[in-house]
Amino acid sequence: MSTFHATAVAAAIAGKLPFGYPVIPSPSTDPGASGTAVVVAFTGAPGARIAVQVTDPAELQDGSATAPLADRLHPVLEAAAAVLGPGTLGEAEEVSALEAFTASGTQVFDLVSADGAVVARTAVRIDDERGATSPASPQRLSRIASVEMDLVVEIGRTRMPVRDVLSLEPGRVVELDRAAGSPADIKLNGRLIGHGTVVVADGDFAVRVERILDVAASA
Repeated sequence: MSTFHATAVAAAIAGKLPFGYPVIPSPSTDPGASGTAVVVAFTGAPGARIAVQVTDPAELQDGSATAPLADRLHPVLEAAAAVLGPGTLGEAEEVSALEAFTASGTQVFDLVSADGAVVARTAVRIDDERGATSPASPQRLSRIASVEMDLVVEIGRTRMPVRDVLSLEPGRVVELDRAAGSPADIKLNGRLIGHGTVVVADGDFAVRVERILDVAASA
């Protein structure tokens, strides 16, 4: 399964959905779903099955409130398919969201507003492994060159009871689950893609990339 392609599709959907505010895709921790979702098949290299579920369609600002949801989401699905390269987009239809979001090989993303609310969800299944694992051409990469993603460097984690969190104050030392000098995790849209060393560059913190993981193979 290609994490790269699935993440790019989710980012394209997030950027095209006609909300009156920006939304950001984030890998979902809830693979289930209720209600219905709009699903479309894309035939290409790679091929894909893409599903979109909008929490409240009334929030879509597309001027087509009375049109079928599948028609309203057609431009969104076209934008999602465009990042995969040449191919044919099938007819969109509404199906059981449970079926679309729990199918084998599907990656699920929550589309989150600035206040943390999940306003939509998308499920992406990349079907053509040959296209997913082969090197992407410069022409295909140019289609997603302007898509913004969150890159986070994580030096460690810890778990704390609520009472300890409430007692935090300046000067308190919180021990993390990683030894000093250990490489930091580099995460793209919440998914681990590599490891690196935290350094200082021109007075700012930076990360020196030490290793990039084969995310397509490890997903």
